[in-house]
Amino acid sequence: MKKIHIVMMLFSFLTSPYICMAQSKKKADKETAEWRYEIEAVGTGTQGTYQIKVWSYSKKPETAIEQAKKNAVHGIIFKGFPNKDRVPGQKALAQSPNLEQEKEDFFKDFFQDGGKYQKFVTLTNNGAIAAGDRIKISKKEYKIGVVVNVNKDALRKDLEDAGIIKGLGSGF
Repeated sequence: MKKIHIVMMLFSFLTSPYICMAQSKKKADKETAEWRYEIEAVGTGTQGTYQIKVWSYSKKPETAIEQAKKNAVHGIIFKGFPNKDRVPGQKALAQSPNLEQEKEDFFKDFFQDGGKYQKFVTLTNNGAIAAGDRIKISKKEYKIGVVVNVNKDALRKDLEDAGIIKGLGSGF
């Protein structure tokens, strides 16, 4: 009986970090589902990409870094971003303001953990956050700026091939 108790305690001790990480991930996904972020131009990326900074809100800075990738792709599809300094802004890929609701099943799968969105976004500087890009906005929340590259040409092609958005040559 004593051995069983020791084994159970050891198992509990070894799995508790994974349970905490899963709970943290669940909270992050809930925050992402609200799509609360800001997006701005940073510079010109290689041809066919956008280099942008995504400001994500989260209780834990580490969580905001991972969620920034989802937010970046979401922003390119649905929001676009304004001009900044000498970097031109871009319109959203989606023409319809209701596209996310109309194609809800597609986007639910697209943005799930490990989803297809990851093919189109990379962190710059390995996700390192500049000193001024970690802002504590309340006792329990941070605003974190992460610079990412989004391959908008590949993203557009994928969405066109899936019938989600119309091709550039499809007319009006």
